[in-house]
Amino acid sequence: MTRKVEVDFGLCESNGVCVGIIPEVFDLDDDDYLHVLSDEVTSQNEQQIDDAVRQCPRQAISIVDK
Repeated sequence: MTRKVEVDFGLCESNGVCVGIIPEVFDLDDDDYLHVLSDEVTSQNEQQIDDAVRQCPRQAISIVDK
């Protein structure tokens, strides 16, 4: 089982807090639409993704087991 980043785009306001925390995983395009660049949670990025989950103002980011 792998752990993946999941974004609820119905909640997401694309405010970019997550991009500021870990731009290797999250990106905002020119239209301010959030994209997940890499959804795999690894030992190298887990702490920063956890920070992004906790700091998301709309609680739109989660980590799921797939």
